[in-house]
Amino acid sequence: MSVWSGLRARFQRPHDTVARWIALTTLLAMLTWLALNGAFSLLAGVWARPPILETGLMEKVAVITRIINAASVDQRRGIAQAASDKVFNIQWLPRREDGYLPEIDDLGFDDGQQLLRALAELPDAKIEAYEPDDWAVDQVDRPYALMIQLADGSWVQFSVATRKWGLDPVQRNLIVIVLALLSTFVVVLIATRHLATPLERFAEGARRFGKDFRAPPIQVVGPHEIRQAILAFNAMQAQIQHFLNDRTQMLAAISHDLRAPLTRMRLRGEFIDDAEQQSKLFRDVDEMQAMVNSALEFFRDDARLEPATAFDLAELLLTVVDDFKDAGVEVSFEGPSRFVYVGRPIGIKRALTNLVDNAIKYGQAPGVRLKTAGAWVEIGVVDRGPGIALEHQEQVFTPFYRIEGSRNKHTGGVGLGLPAARATVLEHGGSLTLRNRQGGGLEVKVTLPLD
Repeated sequence: MSVWSGLRARFQRPHDTVARWIALTTLLAMLTWLALNGAFSLLAGVWARPPILETGLMEKVAVITRIINAASVDQRRGIAQAASDKVFNIQWLPRREDGYLPEIDDLGFDDGQQLLRALAELPDAKIEAYEPDDWAVDQVDRPYALMIQLADGSWVQFSVATRKWGLDPVQRNLIVIVLALLSTFVVVLIATRHLATPLERFAEGARRFGKDFRAPPIQVVGPHEIRQAILAFNAMQAQIQHFLNDRTQMLAAISHDLRAPLTRMRLRGEFIDDAEQQSKLFRDVDEMQAMVNSALEFFRDDARLEPATAFDLAELLLTVVDDFKDAGVEVSFEGPSRFVYVGRPIGIKRALTNLVDNAIKYGQAPGVRLKTAGAWVEIGVVDRGPGIALEHQEQVFTPFYRIEGSRNKHTGGVGLGLPAARATVLEHGGSLTLRNRQGGGLEVKVTLPLD
């Protein structure tokens, strides 16, 4: 590939990418900070200026002092007047007393005194500095004043109107930090909203598809990488929907094809004269029929096609408990009387009915518990029975697996209750775990997310 082709391919890449947004965010944050700092300096005027040592005034004072010191005595007053401007007023004074200065103890000029002597080329010159607070309270003009003694003993007075030259360094640095943080926050907020909004929609669409098989595809928005991820997810979602639809149709056909020979076997069994053999045949046919119906119901599971909706989970659990009470089985309930949850009520009710039915068949004192734990809701189905050994607690979720001694063909179970219940819980983004209780019994804990 030639250099030109490489450059052309590089510039033909998508412009709206996450990498470009990160680089642009950094650049805009720096430019915004510079703009805010410049605006602050412009609008705040002298208050935003740096300390006097950093303004160049020291150099200017030193140059004027050298010029006046080198001039003749009769020219000095005129030079001082000519050098005065709107920043400060300059006077040449033959004697210090001509300046009518206040009497103070500290006459030194701590900041830059040695620097000013070196710039003015007056290494032994006296330098005095006065601030507005040094003047009498009843005095109208209370300026900053700087006195520099010349080589012949005369003085040059620089006076500035009562104002402060620049902020304190700590204050200035604090303002710069605040402006940098503010500019960065504003730019990052805008950029993250541009990046986070498509990601939030992506995550919401993925969660919605997990709860609703017929959820619409996710809107393709955002930077190039996020759009590509959304497109891939939408394609995967369409393939899964197509696969599930095909599987449902195939299982419906299998259901019809399997029931027909079983019906013929039962009809032919009517012609068997041996009553014992006929009974065994009918029992096998009924068991095969039950297994076929359970398997087809598990694999097809029309409840998975149920759209997600808001419903009262506590009322649903009470309905399951009342159904068993109507059948003559006492099932206890602990939890709030009302709790709104978003999910598929038919699928959840079927899963919990299976769990409670197992607690009744293989234990005693069945009960249902409902409570919240942060961003999760927990449903516990408990009993007082033999429990399940640790080595079998994961195997029981395998379809058609039955624990020897605890289940048999006369109970009506085919080993699909727990797998079906876990499949429903997983489709809601939750988990289903088993735990043996102290004192005997089993606790099946269902954990469902609230968002």
